[in-house]
Amino acid sequence: MNLSPRMNEDFLLSNYTYELPQNLIAQAPVTPRDSSRLLIVNSPISCEHGVFQNLTTWLKSGDLLVLNDTRVIPARLYGRKTTGSRVEILLLEEKLNNCWLALVKPGKRFTPGAKIIFDPLDGDQDRGGFELQATVVDRDETTGGRLLQFELSKGKTLWNYMEDYGQLPLPPYITENDSPGDRYQTVYAEQPGAIAAPTAGLHFTPELLDKLKQQGGDQTYITLHVGVGTFRPVETEEILYHEMHQEWIEVNQATVDKINETKARGGRVFAVGTTAVRALEGTAKQFNSDALQAFRGKTDLFIYPGYQWQVVDGLITNFHLPGSSLLMLVSALIGRKRLLDLYQKAIALNYRFYSFGDAMLILPEARK
Repeated sequence: MNLSPRMNEDFLLSNYTYELPQNLIAQAPVTPRDSSRLLIVNSPISCEHGVFQNLTTWLKSGDLLVLNDTRVIPARLYGRKTTGSRVEILLLEEKLNNCWLALVKPGKRFTPGAKIIFDPLDGDQDRGGFELQATVVDRDETTGGRLLQFELSKGKTLWNYMEDYGQLPLPPYITENDSPGDRYQTVYAEQPGAIAAPTAGLHFTPELLDKLKQQGGDQTYITLHVGVGTFRPVETEEILYHEMHQEWIEVNQATVDKINETKARGGRVFAVGTTAVRALEGTAKQFNSDALQAFRGKTDLFIYPGYQWQVVDGLITNFHLPGSSLLMLVSALIGRKRLLDLYQKAIALNYRFYSFGDAMLILPEARK
């Protein structure tokens, strides 16, 4: 592939870095949710600053918000091997017959046959003789994880025990949070299956969603169960060689109809979060057609500068980690240099970053 020098810069991982002061990594959400700050990207050369609860100032009657209704599951479990060694696992994906794909820490010695006995959250090991156990049956080369076969009573699944044994898996950079667990869920979370929250949606309150409807906007939902593909770091210097892990998505016919109706009347489609972007654009890529169709399955779509957009007009998003695929996705919308310049402005103004941080609204007229 012959690339121009300008495009080569956009394809190098080392060009997606920035320095973030530690104190700007948000450790807890603001209260109320919609009192977070909002950086509005309103043109290719300008921006303004506001508060998320005033989103109605920039969205118009006829606009459509597409939100991800996934729900974070208590996917982090702790236990011990039969040797006594302590173990932490992160559930990634349910397979067949009570078998789950999971990341295991420490994982080097977890060969097939290794057994894990899990600790209940209340510390009470006396549960009528029952112990939650799993055996390693295989290694997954794609994720570096393990396939765990859980030993459960007939008719039971791990879902029956998850609330008693599992914790919500907050990102590792959140180390001081004591907020209630529901603050790491959107107010419209419905479909359980994610191992991380679609964080752009954490800013919405029921009142703000109602206010947006009252001014003539509309809302619809997709589902993308956030998995390792969303937060796995890009490790190849030439980002073209990065492979996304597949994540499960559903874009139903009702959402397709609303998107088509919005575009037909000249309205704008705003994705709430990069997960909504990947669900919509990933669905569009499934078919050799200009018309969006319903889809239920998996996507491994990786969006970076040069991507040809098919569905999304505007974006509501948080501030993302250096070198992440999420930073590259947003760069594809407004340009890498432009985005990094906006990040520097946000840092200078003490915006809060990452999952519990502030938000950015990218209007269609700001797109590259």
